[in-house]
Amino acid sequence: MKKALIVSGGWSGHKPKEISEILAAFLKKNDFEAEISNTLDIFLDEEKINQVDLIVPNWTMGDLTDGQLQPLLQAVRNGVGLAGIHGGMGDAFRNATDYQFMVGGQFVAHPGGDNVEYTVHMGHPHPATEGIHDFTVTSELYYMHVDPVIEIIAYTTIEDIRMPVAWTKMFGKGRIFYCALGHSIDLVEREEVTKMVTQGMVWAAK
Repeated sequence: MKKALIVSGGWSGHKPKEISEILAAFLKKNDFEAEISNTLDIFLDEEKINQVDLIVPNWTMGDLTDGQLQPLLQAVRNGVGLAGIHGGMGDAFRNATDYQFMVGGQFVAHPGGDNVEYTVHMGHPHPATEGIHDFTVTSELYYMHVDPVIEIIAYTTIEDIRMPVAWTKMFGKGRIFYCALGHSIDLVEREEVTKMVTQGMVWAAK
């Protein structure tokens, strides 16, 4: 059985407790042992974080100290997977540019406001999007600053700009999966999103 560590906290508007429990349930259905930690100091336990197969940051905004960041970076470089959704991974630790570099992108704006209807198109074929077809959502639209090395596996368009919705990349030996969807519980539990996020987490695990 593989092991996943979900690190839960940050801005309460993204309901970190509830979303973390949902992500843990997704993982448990795929033969993972999923532990939820409510402290960033878990990253100080280098032995622990290097023994898991997957780390799932679910901590919108917040501050990560260098002492907490460096063991996380090294664990992923060594081969621990990193996967997450929406602000919990893509708008976390705004002060930590090395964290953003590892993730492959960072949220910067909500074009059109909080509720925008847009289509999510499938991009480069990938195990995370297997069995999923284009679908339309009404939710926050994330405009992201992204690393040009990411592999875009789902995207939308913003004024003719191809904006990534989900991507993968490597960071050292570690696999990275990110999905910008996930502002609300109902969206996370939507069939297409559940499937993409679950398959993405499973893929990212070492």
